[in-house]
Amino acid sequence: MKTIGEMIERNARFYADREALVFGSRRVTHGEMAARARRFSDALYQRGLRRQDRVAVLAMNCAEYYETYRACEWAGFLLATINFRLAPAEISHILKDAAPKALVFEAQYSELVDGLRSQMPDIEQYICIGDAPPWATSFEAVMEAGSPEGPPIRSQPDDYAYLIYTSGTTGRPKGVVRTHRAMCATADSCALVTEFSGHSRVLQTTPAFHVGGIGYVNAVAWMGGTTVLHRGFEPKAVLEAIQAERITFTFLVSAMLQALLDVPELASYDLSSIENITTAAAPVPVPLLQRGIEVLGPVFAVQYGMTESNACWLPAHEVRPHGTSEEIRRLASVGHPCPGIELRIVDDNGVDLPQGQTGEVWLRSATQMTGYWNNSVATVEALRDGWYRSGDMGYQDSCGYVFLVDRKKDMIISGGENIYSREVEDALLQHPAVMDAAAIGVPHEKWGECVKAIVVLRTGESSQEAELIAFCRELIASYKCPKSIQFVDELPRLPTGKISKVILRQRFSS
Repeated sequence: MKTIGEMIERNARFYADREALVFGSRRVTHGEMAARARRFSDALYQRGLRRQDRVAVLAMNCAEYYETYRACEWAGFLLATINFRLAPAEISHILKDAAPKALVFEAQYSELVDGLRSQMPDIEQYICIGDAPPWATSFEAVMEAGSPEGPPIRSQPDDYAYLIYTSGTTGRPKGVVRTHRAMCATADSCALVTEFSGHSRVLQTTPAFHVGGIGYVNAVAWMGGTTVLHRGFEPKAVLEAIQAERITFTFLVSAMLQALLDVPELASYDLSSIENITTAAAPVPVPLLQRGIEVLGPVFAVQYGMTESNACWLPAHEVRPHGTSEEIRRLASVGHPCPGIELRIVDDNGVDLPQGQTGEVWLRSATQMTGYWNNSVATVEALRDGWYRSGDMGYQDSCGYVFLVDRKKDMIISGGENIYSREVEDALLQHPAVMDAAAIGVPHEKWGECVKAIVVLRTGESSQEAELIAFCRELIASYKCPKSIQFVDELPRLPTGKISKVILRQRFSS
């Protein structure tokens, strides 16, 4: 299979009656999923969309989100995801950059979308999940208008499949495009390392706008398995779903695992169906892993990747928090490169470094992105001779385990969300009282990290922590905003004039 559309077709032919998606009371088989993909893609075609035209989606997790994914994958439309947690100005920037012909959105965002419509001349079709406003058409009405045979176009291997936005070093989101060929390689690789089969049942709680929101869904579908979808993460609902739906796999970050283990009635649930829980974003503390294994058994694995590419994995049989000192040390690693992934650790000149020395992680594989949408400069910076320059700093030990030690672009990871310090700093610097600002990640018991800002006020000006945090909320998503602010007279700088984040972390990380 060279397109995700072919995967949909294959599953409909071989596993027509097997469940593809469970969402609340809805149970959609692979046969039904393919039928709705054909209908919806044909309806979009009738409304003027052609191969590689963009379809943007602004919604929380719902069945219609994944039906839109499948329709685009079938016909070769390019699906652009939008983080619903972003501020209106950020959503506006993404929509202008992606220039979709159609926007699928949930009714809860009708007022927001209505406020942006005058700025979006490219959007010809507004399709609403739920009660549609007068200027939009309901999702089901569009679906019903489509032909069961589907449109006269199909996706091709080198078509772009998804346009998924991830923060850039400038603070502006960058749109990552990956082809159908790359997404098929990604699904195959992920299914292999996650040990999926046709009987696998994935519980998807993380947002569909993330690459992780489609990655595991595609991987389990690659094997003809099932996705059980939740609107979001709610600890008790997750435990209930594992028991009732016989879930075999789910993805958790540290804060989510902690919340699950803290549910008072935890012992009353039958969680015996779980075969694999994959963690990512940041290492899970050893005591938390030990507690998780005591409750769920040795089912925890680690994966490292990004919107741009697959990378590494540490399988569950190597996650041994009660093992030898060497096995415990390797819990801080992200394991080995996945099969089919080439990995190098290089210095600033692109020269390979020996084992144990820290440098930038470079990757090359069939899974990686083609480039950044409308951003040739960023594409050229990220891709060199086929290698993707990750911006992550790390090293390999004598057995090839990869350890990440820093993030070249000062990224902060809070509750699994990537936050770039530059975005926070740019927001703070727009306040008239702020002369200088820096943002760092500091340890947080629940979220792993949270944002702390260090601020220098202009002479004669005054401001309070609460005021600056509220000001940031008007400009950037709330999860990116500082949770605390330290006022100082000046920021430490390197000889080059750049702010020394190393010194700031030393001073304020505790």
